[in-house]
Amino acid sequence: MNPTPRLSIGPCQYFWPRDRVEAFYAAVADSPADIVYLGETVCAKRRELRPDDWIALGRELAAAGKQVVLSTLTLIEARSEMGVVRRLCSNGEFLVEANDVAAMQVLHEQRLPFATGPSVNIYNAATLRHYHRLGLRRWVLPVELGRDALQDILDDAALPWVETEVLVHGRLPLAWSARCFTARYHDLPKDQCGLRCLDYPAGITVATREGEEFLTLNGIQTQSGRVCDLVPAWRDLVAAGAEILRFSPLSGGTLEALDALHRAREGDPDAADELGRQPAVSCNGYWFGQPGMTAVAPARTPLERTR
Repeated sequence: MNPTPRLSIGPCQYFWPRDRVEAFYAAVADSPADIVYLGETVCAKRRELRPDDWIALGRELAAAGKQVVLSTLTLIEARSEMGVVRRLCSNGEFLVEANDVAAMQVLHEQRLPFATGPSVNIYNAATLRHYHRLGLRRWVLPVELGRDALQDILDDAALPWVETEVLVHGRLPLAWSARCFTARYHDLPKDQCGLRCLDYPAGITVATREGEEFLTLNGIQTQSGRVCDLVPAWRDLVAAGAEILRFSPLSGGTLEALDALHRAREGDPDAADELGRQPAVSCNGYWFGQPGMTAVAPARTPLERTR
């Protein structure tokens, strides 16, 4: 097991204007991220960047030394959307992250290796082994699974050549629906939404009657209200088998948290004090076998306890 994990930037879940997308990835190019996932994964109407634009952006990031992976839509609802999936799968340059079984089938038919995102249901070793036979080389742990489940799957699967990635920072992608909640929020038909998601670069917060952040509505996607923050527990994730730690882009704070973890993995003792400071309201319960929206204080290492 490699004790030094690689750091990744997951696909952006929000609908940002093109200039904001380009500015974000220009900053990513100068960041310590090792792997960058690109592409629209939530809604096919979000066309500020088209497949060829993502591929061109991928070439720029690859030139900056990043491993680039192209991500596909999570919920495919029309034949035209399969055309986009096929274009990404046949890009000929970059690994593809399949976010549903249709993309996995296309990649398998082309005899291409692939990764899977957190929306692909891999809950046991038998599924992991089956997908490996189809071409799986990297998988992201479903966000509602925790440490014990990960260790059980990896111990049972015994597939050391399949890389394991775990989300450590960002809102949890919980569900996708054929309905668009942002359109319904504005009392608009889904097909005439007017691209209202552009008005919500961090999604729409849903609070409980007590005022506590509960969920985030992001078009057809439902996210957690709180930001998942497992950065302070990164050593525990690595010990459990995580080889890649994923940061899901937020409207702010993502690259700062990534930089702190990068310095921590490089042995900077001062970085430990910065971990976990970014989100005002965070959660990490799933990893510790508790309700997902809870926040558990991870155990500190002997070095950290002396500080």
